[in-house]
Amino acid sequence: MKTSRRQFIKTSSLYAGGLAMAGSGLKAASGLLKNLGGNVEGLSRTPTYCEICFWQCAGWVYKDDDGRIQKIIGNDDDPHCNGRLCPRGTGGVGMYHDEDRLKTPLIRRTVDGKQVFEEATWEEALDFIAEKMKSVAAEFGPECVVLFSHGSGGAHLGHMLKAFGSQSISAPSFAQCRGPREVAFLTTYGDIVYSPERTDIRDSRCLVFIGYHLGENMHNGQVQEMSDAIDKGATIITVDPRYSVAASKSKYWLPIKPATDLALLLSWIHVLIENGWYDKEYVEKYTFGFEQLREHVKQYTPEWAYGITTIDPNVIRRTAKEMYDASPAVIVHPGRHTTWYGDDTQRLRAVAILNAILGSWGRRGGFYFPERVQFPEYPTPAYPVPNRLPTEAYAGKYNLANEVVSNGICDATIPSVDSDCNFKVWLVNGTNLMLALPDQKKTLQAIQALELVVVIDTMPVEITGYADVVLPECTFLERYDMVRVSRHREPTLALRMPATEPKYHSKPGDWIARELGIRLGLAAYFPWKDMEEHLDWQLKQVGSSLEEMKRIGVKKFPRQYDDLYLHEGEDFFFNTNTGKIELYSTDMEEEGFPPLPVYTEHEQPPEGFYRLNYGRAPMHTFGRTANNPNLTDLMDENTLWVNPKVANLWGLENDQYIKLRNQDGIVSTFSIKVRITERIRWDSVYMVHGFGHDNKKLSRAHGRGINDTELITNVKIDPVMGGTGMRSNFVTFVFENDNAGEEVEA
Repeated sequence: MKTSRRQFIKTSSLYAGGLAMAGSGLKAASGLLKNLGGNVEGLSRTPTYCEICFWQCAGWVYKDDDGRIQKIIGNDDDPHCNGRLCPRGTGGVGMYHDEDRLKTPLIRRTVDGKQVFEEATWEEALDFIAEKMKSVAAEFGPECVVLFSHGSGGAHLGHMLKAFGSQSISAPSFAQCRGPREVAFLTTYGDIVYSPERTDIRDSRCLVFIGYHLGENMHNGQVQEMSDAIDKGATIITVDPRYSVAASKSKYWLPIKPATDLALLLSWIHVLIENGWYDKEYVEKYTFGFEQLREHVKQYTPEWAYGITTIDPNVIRRTAKEMYDASPAVIVHPGRHTTWYGDDTQRLRAVAILNAILGSWGRRGGFYFPERVQFPEYPTPAYPVPNRLPTEAYAGKYNLANEVVSNGICDATIPSVDSDCNFKVWLVNGTNLMLALPDQKKTLQAIQALELVVVIDTMPVEITGYADVVLPECTFLERYDMVRVSRHREPTLALRMPATEPKYHSKPGDWIARELGIRLGLAAYFPWKDMEEHLDWQLKQVGSSLEEMKRIGVKKFPRQYDDLYLHEGEDFFFNTNTGKIELYSTDMEEEGFPPLPVYTEHEQPPEGFYRLNYGRAPMHTFGRTANNPNLTDLMDENTLWVNPKVANLWGLENDQYIKLRNQDGIVSTFSIKVRITERIRWDSVYMVHGFGHDNKKLSRAHGRGINDTELITNVKIDPVMGGTGMRSNFVTFVFENDNAGEEVEA
């Protein structure tokens, strides 16, 4: 068998030391938590903000007299959480205690013809990386070094990389998650939705969720505000082929046929305009292209949509009237994971247009105007101007994308005669690209072409097995990070400081970036003595200090102007070509795309196959928490939701384990437990994303459930911004034949 340049290696050598102490420490902490309950008297506390998900709620870490972490609770002054953390936040201490953590730097070596990881000192590992980066920069240019990052550590590494001469920095969360909505709203309103989203849910009278699983994805502040809105009598409308938690709180559940959402959206726009159920004054004053829109949607009647979506025309009309009756305090929520079918920017354009004609943008109960503190950067030399920008890797495509497209970078890493700089080095921080990027075959092809792969993470996730160097980053509980500067109703700062010393030989991201930068000759870009000096200087520029933030954790600032919402009749300039809300998008037209959303039919499952839908669970964040000892107690594997009619047809039973095979013949590595439920349409199945890890060193996550990414081989690229549509994959059932020891198709 031909040996690849970079084989997958189980990161086994890092588990030699410290295991017994880690295990006993976890048991001790678990017992103390039970004894503590809600009582935190007599404990010292340090401020933090959570790194378990991107919401980054601020909280307090409580420790006993021996310095052991006992509990994490929310900071009452933080608008992200209002003093209440979700299960992931309170379970974050499990990330610290997890005995499976990466413990020491590792370097890939070839010993007796076999690739292995060998333990290394930090000096050896950083010297190795620096020499390789300098070699690549000399031959190909520093721009051929790229950073993939998700989380706070990316700020430090991004600073180092820009000082090195590369702006090739990408977050998979753009092209694999939120990108279509940001580009759709940018081309409509001249502004993006941001994160946390600028949705004024607490004062909304009608909330519309389209495939958005609020309550299961546990976006903390939004869940709390949705609860408040329900208590005040808000109408909830949920469009989803699955009866989600949000659907269970809804006045209307529309179990739509998958891949037909745009047809429903266009039909709603048709009904609102045809009946005059739109904000005429708002549309007249603030929008561009209404007459073109009116003419465009005449064809999209509820009866037309019924034949496509299976939603009753009367329900389409009633739900449209509910939106109008609540307007402008109505939100057609843009969602979060929006990369579905390849025309996702157009679908989100329809969402943006719906909100616009209902008058919700800039209105109480709709979308507010967030504000942030103008927080200064620590003075350093100007970054060198790169010879190439990362967008040149996919020149001529995705011109409307407002961030670097990660799959565009991945594609450009694969050698091509059309490029004089295929990327040569990947620095991967806090993102498991084997689960984050769809089309694993292409990801592996790119990895094999690289000169160097460096993975900086807390856990031995799948991507670490393909690294040349693995660097153990300490958890968020053991480090300083940049101040969290939040856009919200009130500008807010939050501090993260170490609650304890880093475990094992792990190091914080700021230290890793600085030490690597010094080896690259970039010491001038790191003039501060340590992060305390860095943060204190920044905080003093805005009238605070590190000492104050250590005491309060979160600092709110008053808004400079009374501009949370538009004032009645206020003149307002939108940052678009026309200065208006562009129902008819001139940006889309200039790039050769339809300026008004057009419904296109998507492929449906072949006979015997079912659409693979996936989502989130309240206690887990993607695949990052599947091994967390506190959170696996709540959910340790995913299950496959199957409609009873389908189960009866195939002879499936509850709790039966099966494998799945997709339309391209890929069979899942592991099995999944069947859950038979009426809560899923007959043409779909559903599972939670982030399970089915194949690294045996993840002792609680290995082999638990199915990794949905493994089955996502049919990826639909959004031509507008490069998003990877992942919901056009279909699966069928594979039983295990115990007698023959083989898998047989159902």
